[in-house]
Amino acid sequence: MRTTVGIIGAGPAGLLLARLLHNAGIDSVVLESRDRAYVERRQRAGILEQGTADVLRAAGAGERMDREGLRHDGIELRFDRRRHRVDFPALTGGRSVMVYAQTEVCKDLIALQLAEGGPLLFEAEALAVENAGTDAPRVRFRHEGREDVLECEYVVGCDGFWGVARKAIPDELTQVFERTYPFGWLGILADVPPSHDELVYARHDRGFALLSMRSPSVSRLYLQVPDGTDAGTWSDEAIWDELERRFETADDWRLERGPITQKSVTPMRSYVHEPMRHGGLFLAGDAAHIVPPTGAKGLNLAVGDVVTFARALTHRQETGSPELLDTYSETCLRRIWQAERFSYDMTTLLHRAPGATGFEDRIQLARLERIASSRAAETDLAEGYTGFSFE
Repeated sequence: MRTTVGIIGAGPAGLLLARLLHNAGIDSVVLESRDRAYVERRQRAGILEQGTADVLRAAGAGERMDREGLRHDGIELRFDRRRHRVDFPALTGGRSVMVYAQTEVCKDLIALQLAEGGPLLFEAEALAVENAGTDAPRVRFRHEGREDVLECEYVVGCDGFWGVARKAIPDELTQVFERTYPFGWLGILADVPPSHDELVYARHDRGFALLSMRSPSVSRLYLQVPDGTDAGTWSDEAIWDELERRFETADDWRLERGPITQKSVTPMRSYVHEPMRHGGLFLAGDAAHIVPPTGAKGLNLAVGDVVTFARALTHRQETGSPELLDTYSETCLRRIWQAERFSYDMTTLLHRAPGATGFEDRIQLARLERIASSRAAETDLAEGYTGFSFE
């Protein structure tokens, strides 16, 4: 089996890359280890930056997003029982974000790929990337009970942290930067309309809380919990009680309760793998970097990676110059480190670390006061949240 670009992983990054390449007249094959139903129900991110939404529209994958997604023009910060709204368009020249779940992005892109694009093989497990450091990499994979080889000019690993792509880069050529946080997020899905029309980020002495949503009738909420917490040890009533405490305000705002349909705990970590290219192998998304979810950057960073690769390969096809491919890693990492910085800032701003001192608590409150009282500080948050340029 032979193609120009072998793509490992049919998450939003791999699927979007296949779409971008198809639109540029470049053939690809997508290998996904899971079945279609699993990919289309895999719960992950739900906030699309302005640039991500624009890329989906330009790729022909934005019609349902624009019809069913929820445009958000701001977020609310809560601290010390106070409420402060950050107005994105007023601070960024009109930019906003879109609430549209990763599952829905994948459904849209899968439908387009199957209707118009190249091969998309589900239940095709990538076993190894071979000859990664050369100009003729190949992916050994298993599909329908048989082993096969996908011969490529380029391989793009969109297969996540545990995938095979990153492992094909020799250890002696890599640097890893990481931080593990001593807390996680207990997340729930609940069949109840959101209690606020925009996301609410709450800093509380008992820990962080986030009010989000998946649709006008489904709420997504999170609580900061100690690292290693078992979601099953929290009763539904205890979760709602704790959310009420952490979202408490001085006015008459109330949190609406409803049936909890899903609960899980997400660990918090920051991770960057450098470089993101080795010969004909390119890494994208969680294969190369992970951010804590506080800044809503994970999916958006993956989109930035595949946009950068697609532009670079199109440039090579049109001009013969490998310049943009050769600088792929450096180009992506500039944006990635800004997103890592923003996510770290948001995490340390809003979460109370175990054993935090009174001094550290006051510093957090002073940082929040600064955002609430300084247009410059507020603009920096709004620019980071709505997204860093893909250019």
